[in-house]
Amino acid sequence: MILLKTKEEIENIKISANLLSRAIAEVGRHVRPGVTTSFLDKLGEQFIRDNGGIPLCKGYEGFPSAFCMSVNDVVVHGIPGDIFLKDGDNLSVDCVVDLNGFVSDSCYTFPVGEVSEDMKRLLRVTKEALYIGLDQCKAGNRVGDISCAIQMHCEKNGYSVVRELCGHGVGFKMHESPNVPNYGIKGTGPLLKEGMVIAVEPMVCAGSKNVKFSQEDGWTCRTKDGKMAAHYEHTVAITADGPQILTSFDEIENQ
Repeated sequence: MILLKTKEEIENIKISANLLSRAIAEVGRHVRPGVTTSFLDKLGEQFIRDNGGIPLCKGYEGFPSAFCMSVNDVVVHGIPGDIFLKDGDNLSVDCVVDLNGFVSDSCYTFPVGEVSEDMKRLLRVTKEALYIGLDQCKAGNRVGDISCAIQMHCEKNGYSVVRELCGHGVGFKMHESPNVPNYGIKGTGPLLKEGMVIAVEPMVCAGSKNVKFSQEDGWTCRTKDGKMAAHYEHTVAITADGPQILTSFDEIENQ
């Protein structure tokens, strides 16, 4: 069942989203070669808790950390640890925050030090795909309009989108209906209605769309061909005035 939110509830989700956006920006200030992902995770978790929030990933179905920290060919759900970032890496920082019962979800992929032109292009196209998808988040459209727009932009630029994982409803819980795939057919899927809040999150591969999940930890999702991946995500509300993006990359990109 799709849970519609009131204007007041959307404002409360936006407050949660503001904390989440600031937490990812705080982590981003420390992304550099030589830093470990476990250090970044602890720093981000402390920031969230100091500001009254709860990092919902921690303990979710046994996930051990507050943030997913995915490096290079890890598409999503990378577990922070003694992984030292290197010049030329990319790092996707994904987190879900509960603030006073209102839930937001966001991800940003950071370049580490000096990265290749190929890496810069992958990050740029993935972020473009996010905003192209968000443009379709209008009452009267369908989920397939979002999915198709993301897929078409990525594939026309020579990239592929992951099938096994997708965006989703959010706001009261981490995962709500509907699912929001990054591939699909225009004009299909659930109808977008005023009051819906969803997480749109392109997960884009430089090579094949095929992925593999770690047999050791059950979480880490990598590209099967070992090529780079990128991931950006915003929480967005469907309103009478069009899409209202609740999370923000402004503080990340202006620091």
